[in-house]
Amino acid sequence: MEKSARAHYEQRMQADLDKIRDAVRRVAELIERQVADAVHSFLESDRNLANDVVLGDRRVNRQIRDIDRMCHGFIVRHAPSAGHLRYVSAVLRLDVALERTGDYASTIGREIIQLTGRPPDRIVRDVELISQQARRTLHQALTAFETGDTELANETYGMAGQTDSTLETVFEELLAAGEGRDIPLRDVFALLRIVNLLKRVAEQAENVCEQTLFSVAGQTKDQKIFRILFLDERNDGVSQMAEAYAQKAFPESGFYDSAGWDPVDALDPGLVDFMDHNSIDMRGKKPTMMRPVHEEARHWHIVVGLHPDARNHIPRLPFRTLFLDWTDIVSVDGHPADLTESQMDEAFKSVKLAVRDLMLTLRGPDAS
Repeated sequence: MEKSARAHYEQRMQADLDKIRDAVRRVAELIERQVADAVHSFLESDRNLANDVVLGDRRVNRQIRDIDRMCHGFIVRHAPSAGHLRYVSAVLRLDVALERTGDYASTIGREIIQLTGRPPDRIVRDVELISQQARRTLHQALTAFETGDTELANETYGMAGQTDSTLETVFEELLAAGEGRDIPLRDVFALLRIVNLLKRVAEQAENVCEQTLFSVAGQTKDQKIFRILFLDERNDGVSQMAEAYAQKAFPESGFYDSAGWDPVDALDPGLVDFMDHNSIDMRGKKPTMMRPVHEEARHWHIVVGLHPDARNHIPRLPFRTLFLDWTDIVSVDGHPADLTESQMDEAFKSVKLAVRDLMLTLRGPDAS
């Protein structure tokens, strides 16, 4: 290609890229405004503004469809490679996150229209706090994408988790208000949906951060590292087995710990010897007192109960934590000191099978 023709081609390609960037910026601004208006309509009990948000979702969808067409046309015309191809691919995935965020704002508007009255002030304040967190996360994520700021994207990623404690508080307050008939049941369900959708806005912002990292640096999302707690009474048997085996077999797939609500002082030497014969070193391991699950700075993705009373010792299960009861899968009659070698072996086999099945479900056949 001649130099002048090459320069003309690059000018046309850059002009098309600039059109895409401008379109992305406009729809991002529109969606931020949609979310802000949805929140404002709630705080001010403004049904007219809520109606505008619902109707505005049509405009969002039209603009996103236009961007999709522009991106596909860009690929056909220019057959881009490297950074240009990554950017356009990221925009196509970004459109999905933006469209869903717009849908959340519209649904919030519809729920607001159906409210029979203004909620109690304490609930309004909690919803406002969640909305501030969600909107800040969304704004930072969209700014990072527009400016190609990977540092801001990394800083913003994970901010959605900041709403967890507030979310649990407002859930409890709404349930209490419903039980006390302070709020009609229909409004309780609507408000629960509103706060959950605001949480989803923050989670979609994390998807935007991922596209920034992919577009600028070609960085794809790492496999999720799952935080798993194995729980029983004394933390001297199957919970320790499960933690030790998971760490050995799937070290890159999760962070594992075990605890008990009435732990003994030390592991039985027979258990240590048994695990040593199975190539797992448990020397130096000690039973641990469980901490309140809901007070953990970083939430557990999964808590596995290995004793019939395990769930009763978790008075508050965090919103993003799943409890699994393995007492029917891993059944041990007695403590390690009372078990024969064959019983210990049977318990360990059931632990290994259960852990493998769990990690296969969480991470797929490539779990490691």
